Formats: sequence, structure tokens, C-alpha cells
Amino acid sequence: MSQNNLINVSVLQQFINQVKSADLARQKEIRLDIATAKNLSTTLALAMTRLAGDYEGLLQQQTQSVNDSVVEVKMDGGSWDPS
Repeated sequence: MSQNNLINVSVLQQFINQVKSADLARQKEIRLDIATAKNLSTTLALAMTRLAGDYEGLLQQQTQSVNDSVVEVKMDGGSWDPS
């Protein structure tokens, strides 16, 4: 995976930690400055887009493998043994 494809998950971890701390302190709200909010929004959008793309790719691979599979059935008349 190249450097351009990496998602900065530290932004998500910071947000999760901030929510956890606020919850433990029984705070009713958290505040984000606009730069942090934009960074979090971008990171979430990239993660969801990547997830949707990966999911679409898996579905295409599965459909292709189902379409490419061949089922072969051989039948013969057999024989009748009257004894």
C-alpha cells in the first residue's frame, strides 16, 4: 500500500478518547475546533469511501467467481441386474 492510500487514524483515536474522557467525567458535551472537526470529517469520509470500495470489489470478485465456475454432470445408463 502506498503512502497516498494510508488513512490517518490518529484523528479518530483522539476523538474516541475525547468522547471517552467526557463520558467518564459525566460531561454533557464536547467541543471541537473547526480544524479538528474538518480533519475528523475528512478522515471519516476517506475511511467510509475505502470501505465501500473494498466491499464493492469483494462483491465483484464473488460474482465473477460464481460466473466462472463450471459444474459438470456425467450420467450413464447403468445396468439392470434382474437377479
